Amino acid sequence: MTAETVLSPSADPAPGRVPGRDERPSGPSLSPSRAADFKTCPLLFRFRTIDRLPEKPTPDQVRGTLVHAVLERLFDLPAADRTPESAAALVAPEWERLIEQEPVLGGLFAPAEDAPDALVSDEPDRIAAFLAGAGDLLSGYFAVEDPQRLEPAERESLVSTLVDDELLIRGYIDRLDVSPAGDLRVVDYKTGGAPREAFEGRALFQLKFYALVLWRTRGVVPRVLRLLYLKDAEICDYSPDASELERFERTLVALSQAIERAKAEKDFRPKPSKLCGWCSHQAFCPEFGGTPPPYPEPVEVIVGDVSAVAEAAEPTIEP
Repeated sequence: MTAETVLSPSADPAPGRVPGRDERPSGPSLSPSRAADFKTCPLLFRFRTIDRLPEKPTPDQVRGTLVHAVLERLFDLPAADRTPESAAALVAPEWERLIEQEPVLGGLFAPAEDAPDALVSDEPDRIAAFLAGAGDLLSGYFAVEDPQRLEPAERESLVSTLVDDELLIRGYIDRLDVSPAGDLRVVDYKTGGAPREAFEGRALFQLKFYALVLWRTRGVVPRVLRLLYLKDAEICDYSPDASELERFERTLVALSQAIERAKAEKDFRPKPSKLCGWCSHQAFCPEFGGTPPPYPEPVEVIVGDVSAVAEAAEPTIEP
């Protein structure tokens, strides 16, 4: 969005965003990514939010961060200059900017100290392939949208509101378009593959989250929630209504209450699924013979917005 470079859950960043920029709420708080974590696996939620175990980003995840950053910068240019060539020219400088902000990314493609000489000499080629992959995703973007015809109202915008008088829900919107008539379109860039139709609900969960915030803060139900799948050059549009968002709000309140109960009881159980294959914390999971670390005492739970990079390469398997 969101991401979200993501180096560890403690950073709480999202695509194109840097650690420390996001504010820290003091009360119950929920973001799309953390809500999805708990729904997917309560133990995963604990590992990321309470234990704050580090997660090493993959090249695909970091590539998603880079592409989000390029697309944000693209709209800084005059409309006539928003061309595929201009986007391609932004890739290298944006990569350098990300490395400057997070130097650890500079070692993403570095071989181990004891690696054979062949791997050491191959590092520049792997970096070039990584940057070329970002270029391919940008080509997918231009296949589905013409940025010269767009003037986004907001980009990488933090939105938040209180629901049920105490639960803060918040997150970063990749792009918000507003028509002359005042209609809202929420746009989210996805650098992974488009999910099968049966699993689109998982992808739309995040956008419904944003739609609810916009409705509660601006009094307008977004006309369109748009997912842009850059890898496959596909668009998924969805139009919510007020009654649906009311139901979704009740779902989030119930989910937050379940999280608070789990925290009070220190009970976060694993929920095995096909998504386990992508989990970074199998060594600590009982389902894989591991043991969770001791429960932190005291614990200050911060539910931030890390959708980003993780969703940049998010698997398209519904739990």
